[in-house]
Amino acid sequence: MRIIRFEKENRKLQLAVVTKENNIYPLFYDDLQEIIEKSEKQGSTVLSLIQEAINESKSLDKNLDELTLSVPISSPEIWAAGVTYKKSRDARNYESTDGRLDATTFYDKVYDAKRPELFLKSTKDRTVGPNQEVYLRSDSKWQIPEPELGLVLDNSGKIIGYTVGNDMSCRDIEGENPLYLPQAKIWKNSCSIGPTIRLAETVDNPYDFQIICRIYRGKEKVFEDSTTVNQLKRRLEELSYYLSKDNIVFNGTVLLTGTCVVPSNDFSLEDKDLIEIEIPGIGILSNPVKAQ
Repeated sequence: MRIIRFEKENRKLQLAVVTKENNIYPLFYDDLQEIIEKSEKQGSTVLSLIQEAINESKSLDKNLDELTLSVPISSPEIWAAGVTYKKSRDARNYESTDGRLDATTFYDKVYDAKRPELFLKSTKDRTVGPNQEVYLRSDSKWQIPEPELGLVLDNSGKIIGYTVGNDMSCRDIEGENPLYLPQAKIWKNSCSIGPTIRLAETVDNPYDFQIICRIYRGKEKVFEDSTTVNQLKRRLEELSYYLSKDNIVFNGTVLLTGTCVVPSNDFSLEDKDLIEIEIPGIGILSNPVKAQ
């Protein structure tokens, strides 16, 4: 089962569930956070509450591609993990040493350390959903998308679901000085998630997820690559554990788990590019690029 939010005729958002058969059932909850909180109070599961809600609902006479989808959850905070894949480690080394392919840096230490790198990536007001514009930072000349599997967490750090995430990044700013990480990662419309949330209880093995990224410039596809989550250096529960340790985690927090799909070192996003990030079983997150 997958959770979506879409715009109704009055432009208000409607929460709904998409079944395995692609039937769409509107839910009487305003946000997935409400279902998570109710499941905690009742000692039930999110899946069981949604199944109950489906029994009280009537399926829409529409297909998913006929709906205007929004961010699937009003996540108060979006966090991200860095240097969790070998390719990400190599890219960080390259950008921080003026392009030395054989360089080793503190990123090697981060990659092998017991404690993962975690940082605040975005907030609700900085995050966009499917088909909304992601912005280029005006003081960077080397920007890329980072396609990632996102974990949707409850306030204990338990994984409730999975979504697609785009962690927009400025490689030149991050490479200039690691203390510039917040500026290399956080600005207006620098993060997108969606189009759906796949409930964790319906996923046999999240490490089987494939992540595919495509970038189009005009009508030309200028980049495509893919990976699988089983290339991840760390366990998903390990990342959520460290995020939750001595921290406040809100219901609906999203944790992006890092990227292994990195465009070539001579590539940078441009105004009017189109980014597509696909995780089969969750959906395709598509965002046009806009220069500020």
